[in-house]
Amino acid sequence: MLLLARVVSGEARGEDYIGKVAVAAVVLNRMKSSRFPNTLKEVIYQNHAFTCMEDGQIHLEPDPESCHAASDAILGNDPTGGCLFYMNPRTATSRWMVKRISADAATVIGNHIFAR
Repeated sequence: MLLLARVVSGEARGEDYIGKVAVAAVVLNRMKSSRFPNTLKEVIYQNHAFTCMEDGQIHLEPDPESCHAASDAILGNDPTGGCLFYMNPRTATSRWMVKRISADAATVIGNHIFAR
């Protein structure tokens, strides 16, 4: 759970609690999808999957709220309804991701747009 909490902390810093749960849910949804690896570590360490892996935030200790959000997602809370992708349109730099999310947007939670 610590690894998931670190992703949540790095990816959803500044989001409210539900936004953090949503980010954790996306990671877990990827594990369940045949389109992604089936272990938490493999999903998180997949090349260019998460910004926190690129900028080193994955190595920071997560805040308590991120830990709770990760736990909540593990228990089955998924405010995204099964989404596999997300981005913050104000900070996104991947053209592929912007195009993908724009085409398949399912919901907006906080500063992130989520897509299937």
